[in-house]
Amino acid sequence: MALQFTLKFLAIGLVWIMAAVVAVVTALPFWDSNIWWIRALDFPRLQIAIAAAVVMVAGLFMPGASRIAVPVLMAAALCYQVARIFPYTVFASPELELAAEGPDQLRVLSTNVLMENDRHDLMLERIRQYDPDILLLMETDQAWLDAMEPALTNYTTVVRQPQDNYYGMIFATRLTASEARIVHLTDDQTPSLFAKLTSSEGRKFRFVGLHPRPPVPGEDTEKRDRQIYYAAKFASSSDEPLVVAGDFNDVAWSDTSRSFKHVGQYLDPRIGRGMYASFDANRWWLRFPIDQLYVTEGIAVTSLQRLDPIGSDHFPMAATLNMDPEVAERLNITPAPISDDEQRLIDKAVAEMRDELGHEEF
Repeated sequence: MALQFTLKFLAIGLVWIMAAVVAVVTALPFWDSNIWWIRALDFPRLQIAIAAAVVMVAGLFMPGASRIAVPVLMAAALCYQVARIFPYTVFASPELELAAEGPDQLRVLSTNVLMENDRHDLMLERIRQYDPDILLLMETDQAWLDAMEPALTNYTTVVRQPQDNYYGMIFATRLTASEARIVHLTDDQTPSLFAKLTSSEGRKFRFVGLHPRPPVPGEDTEKRDRQIYYAAKFASSSDEPLVVAGDFNDVAWSDTSRSFKHVGQYLDPRIGRGMYASFDANRWWLRFPIDQLYVTEGIAVTSLQRLDPIGSDHFPMAATLNMDPEVAERLNITPAPISDDEQRLIDKAVAEMRDELGHEEF
C-alpha cells in the first residue's frame, strides 16, 4: 500500500515538474532579451508543442484540482506554440503561388557544408545534379575551397572567402554580376555576401547571402539579429528585387525573422507549404527551419526543395525563381506595410551597427 502511494505521489510530482518546464520554456521567449539560452528556446517550438500535448493528456489522469489545472495550463502552452509554427504548415494560406517554368528563370543552391565534413564528393554531385545559376556555400575553409574548384570553373563570377572559424563563404554565379563582394556587418569576422546581378533576360536584382552566428554558450544574439535586421533595411531601401538566402542560425518563426521579413517586405515560399526543416540533418527528432530563402514581391518562385544530405548537419536548400515581374505580380501577395515601431527597431539596430563599424558597408 505504501509503495502504491509512493509511486502515485512520484507520478503526480513528475507530471507537475514536466508541466512547469513546458510552461517556463514557453514563457521565457516573451522576455525581450538577447541572452543565448533564452533565444535558443525559439527553435524547438514543435518539440515543446508535442511535450505540452503529452503532459496535457497525462494531466487528465491526475487526482483533484490537478486534473483541471495541468490540462488547462498545457492547453494554453500548446495553443501558443502551434500558433507560432502554424504558418509553416500545409494548413496555412501561402503568401505566393508557385510559378510555371519560364524563359527568365534561375536556380539557387545554398548550403552549410559543415567545415569538418570531408564528403566533398557529395557536394560536387549536388552541384552537378541541380546545376545552380547562383551557388552559396557556408563554413568553407581552404580544404573545401580546393575541393570545390572543379565546379567553380563553370561560373564567371566567384567570390572566395575561406576561413577556419566555421564562417567561410563561397559565392559563385554564371549570371552577369556588376558587383559581388564580401562585407562584414559586425566586428566578429562573420562575412555576408552582397551582389548586384542581371538575369538572362536582362532583369536586374540583388542577392544577399547571410550566415550570422548562432545562439550558443558565450554567443548572445545581438550581433546575429543586427545582421538580419541590416538585410531587412537593405531591402526596404532598394528599388530592385531582392533574394536573400543562407544559414540564418535562426528559425523562421522567431521574432527576429518575422521582423526581418516584414520590414524587408519579403515573401517566404515555405508559408503554407511546410517547414522545410534543414537542420539537424543527422537527428530527425531535432530539426528546425534555419536555412532560409526569401524574395521580394517582384520575384516569383517556381519551386523550393530540400536536397539529399551531403554529410553535413545541414540539408542543402534549392529554389527555382522566375524573374518575370508580371508573373510575380499575378502570383504574389503584396506584404502588409511595416509599422512605425518596426521601422524604429530596424533603424536603431542599423545605426548601432554603423557606429561600431565606423563606416557604412553599403
